[in-house]
Amino acid sequence: MRRLFPVTDETAAADEAADSEWSLDRLAEAYAYPGPGAGDGGGWLRANMVSTLDGAAEHEGRSQPISCATDMRVFGTLRALADVVIVGAETVRQEQYRPARARTEFAARRRAAGQGPAPAVAVVSAALDLDFSLPLFTSPLVPTLVLTGAAAPPDRITAAEGAGARVVIAGDGLGVEPARAVRALAELGHRRLLTEGGPRLLGQFVAAGVLDELCLTVSPMLTSGQARRIAYGHAVEVPRRFELVSLLEEAGFLFSRYRRS
Repeated sequence: MRRLFPVTDETAAADEAADSEWSLDRLAEAYAYPGPGAGDGGGWLRANMVSTLDGAAEHEGRSQPISCATDMRVFGTLRALADVVIVGAETVRQEQYRPARARTEFAARRRAAGQGPAPAVAVVSAALDLDFSLPLFTSPLVPTLVLTGAAAPPDRITAAEGAGARVVIAGDGLGVEPARAVRALAELGHRRLLTEGGPRLLGQFVAAGVLDELCLTVSPMLTSGQARRIAYGHAVEVPRRFELVSLLEEAGFLFSRYRRS
């Protein structure tokens, strides 16, 4: 992996061996969260997505076919730095989500940051149409959170709590209000927020103006078809400008990092 764009003063010195594989420690430094006080609502919301050259966020319903080994290293690093991973219910079903696991390589870093052994997973769902018998709910290292609205079906809330999940109300109606979700998670001590989509959920965060950072892998592939892009839903009135703070490359894949300007 080689650097194509200066990241920050803190990581500029990490480019001594540009053609060698970046270690997990170097990736963790390059993708470090900002310090306390950054972001709105007490938390810093980062998204991690992958897209083909023609804008597809998936192939045949999954992101794995357009990813690569290094993308998965970045994926794992971003998870290991986060307090909580936010994901939509549809993505949980399509990608067969499992609980986040503790990783020995990041154990000391997480302890130093005051974090638990692994990030929690927070599933965003209005109707709670989820299989609560899955390991994501029954056997996580850290209890899974379910973000929903006050009008969610009571029997499904009971089912979620019966499976061991913690239900967090983040909306007055059936759905979740993005800004309220960020605040609710921050109040639970989850300041370093990571969303892995899917595109509908990311579109909601973008439309609400609460996304602070986008980590986007650009895959050197073309897929055409009817695949969704990384975010969709309600459009913003004026496109929001983000600034490029990091750009890495390996085997034709670009690993970019943008922050809200």
